[in-house]
Amino acid sequence: MFRLINVDGHAALEVDGHYFDLAALSGDPTLADPMVAVERHAELHELSAGCASAIASGQLAGVTLGAPVPAPRQVFGIGLNYAEHAAESGRSLPEAPLTFTKFPSCITGPTTDLPITGPMVDWEVEIVAVIGTEVSHVAVAEAWGAVAGLTLGQDISDRGVQFSDSPPQFSLGKSFAGFGPTGPALVSVDAFDDPDDIGLWCDVSGERMQEGRTSDLIFSVPTLVAYLSSICTLYPGDLIFTGTPSGVGLARGRFLAPQDELRSGADVIGELRNQCVEGVGPLSV
Repeated sequence: MFRLINVDGHAALEVDGHYFDLAALSGDPTLADPMVAVERHAELHELSAGCASAIASGQLAGVTLGAPVPAPRQVFGIGLNYAEHAAESGRSLPEAPLTFTKFPSCITGPTTDLPITGPMVDWEVEIVAVIGTEVSHVAVAEAWGAVAGLTLGQDISDRGVQFSDSPPQFSLGKSFAGFGPTGPALVSVDAFDDPDDIGLWCDVSGERMQEGRTSDLIFSVPTLVAYLSSICTLYPGDLIFTGTPSGVGLARGRFLAPQDELRSGADVIGELRNQCVEGVGPLSV
């Protein structure tokens, strides 16, 4: 298994509370680029095993991590992919994956500040699948082989922008700078006892808002990869936000505000901690 992290813009492997600069560990300076590391994910298993006899670059404690996949070419979001979330949204179950995009400029790290751009900014904790191999028309049975690993994400949504008109502005409402916290690590699929059954949760200022398991996804990760690849070529580093469990702010009538702390977690992957701060809303037109 491996845990790929981003330390000061450089790819590194996390092992037992230490990090190992990937370029130094491998002797290959091109592996300093996290995006190159994702594309060469097959090599990371052996390199991670070699950390046992290598000298660590430093301790992870006190290090501020960046997004493990900082510059994806494509970022897909999947709506209403948990039955209970569809119910709380007053919607019927989708017959095919409801897909939108988060523009890549919104992707950020696991501890960056979260700008509050209006009175209806919402949380949505999600497992994020990271593509590792260029694929088109991959079969469901082979789709896990196209995945470099999994990370955790928040599909932050300004509902005021999202529902400002008809049809809704999903992509813009979910793409303000900082609206895609991800991390803390990209974890290889073989690190999970069952990659189709991962627990995830979300707290707002210490109050549990969401809790679920990916075994409850309507469309599983392999199904999403196969479906999207039947329409778009998928490239190494592409992100698929796989959907959020029930408990979002829109259904509760409660939204994020400056001073809130958004804390999210997932089995094996770890936690995101994002402090809410004053942000700037969209231009009035």
